[in-house]
Amino acid sequence: MDDSIYESIKKELTENILPYWEKYSRDTTNGKKGFFGKINNDNSQDSELPRSIVMTSRFLWAYSVAARFFKEPKYLEMADFAADVILNKFFDKTYGGVYWFVQPDGTPEMSKKQIYGEAFCIYGLSEYSAALSEIRNDKINAERYMKKALELFNLMEEHALDRTYGGYIEACAEDWSKADDMSLSSQDMNCPKSMNTNIHIMEAYTNLFRTLPIVLPEETEKRSEVESSLKNLVHVTNTKIHQSDDHLGMFFDMEWNRLDSEISYGHDIETSWLLWEAACELNDSELKKETRTVTLKMAEVALAEGMDMEAGAFENSYNKGKRDRTRVWWVQAEALNGFYNAWEMTKDAKYSDAVQKIWNWITNYQVDKKNGEWWWAIQVDGTPSLKDPKGGNWKTAYHNARCCFELLKRSKY
Repeated sequence: MDDSIYESIKKELTENILPYWEKYSRDTTNGKKGFFGKINNDNSQDSELPRSIVMTSRFLWAYSVAARFFKEPKYLEMADFAADVILNKFFDKTYGGVYWFVQPDGTPEMSKKQIYGEAFCIYGLSEYSAALSEIRNDKINAERYMKKALELFNLMEEHALDRTYGGYIEACAEDWSKADDMSLSSQDMNCPKSMNTNIHIMEAYTNLFRTLPIVLPEETEKRSEVESSLKNLVHVTNTKIHQSDDHLGMFFDMEWNRLDSEISYGHDIETSWLLWEAACELNDSELKKETRTVTLKMAEVALAEGMDMEAGAFENSYNKGKRDRTRVWWVQAEALNGFYNAWEMTKDAKYSDAVQKIWNWITNYQVDKKNGEWWWAIQVDGTPSLKDPKGGNWKTAYHNARCCFELLKRSKY
């Protein structure tokens, strides 16, 4: 790997991505407090749209990581803002858990307990707790927020875990009873289980397992519970969500029968490295052996089928005979993570070559050099897709900041 890539990544992270969201994402107009549900490509914002727990938790996670990685307390200002919004506007004080969407004033817009959102809240809260402990030495608040993360873990284990077939259901009603509408978004199938929800629970539980001893070292029994749940979920991902063609199924019934035929190259390569991360944190030799095989098979197929080596970009999806070659921001970011991970595991130059090509694509095309941050999507001809916003409920400082953090951490840069 050419060492110059790391300096470029650090510059992109610290001079574009992190400052951009600090400047444009926070809404404090008319006494409101939260993050804008939409930021347009000219950086104007819509202050009336509802806000999601996913967006808010991703901001919490990203700036907590920044504070820990750079050992810079300044990044905790943004994390503090996000944590306060979550605590005061998203937590359901009657039934527990967090709302899926709230209005700008905090009134619930979608009060169901979408498990994907609960997971991201765990992801953000656990990272924030570690940052408070390490950067501020604030033991009281670190413990407070970690205990909130554990509350969510307990609720998910009680209400969303499928003890018969494994994995987790998509959603519960506000009171954690059965939900009629379980779909993640208007683009997703209303079905009991999905790949997307389960891989992000795995991601959240990995972070909870990793950070819990930093903040609450005495909670050994609870950490064992997290460990057991995480092991089960890694195995489910390896054996149920991962398919025989080394792609992932997207949507499933309760018994893990596949309900779709779509191939999502971005989710394939993202899951490959998230699986390996989880297995390494667990450090279970048999599980690592099983996961290593799945991780490398998925990375190899993703490279062969999803990578446009001539352009240097990673493509989006394939469904019902139609190939979507759009270069979506998060897909490029996760391809960096996944192929870098595969290169670390194998030292095969085809993966390092893919990483270098994708980073070149990002810096040449995906980055908006005029208004900052990354375009949501770039067409095959290299022009931005202006129908998609610059930021909001589904686009934050998460995927692209994370790929920068991952490559910098792994390089020991």
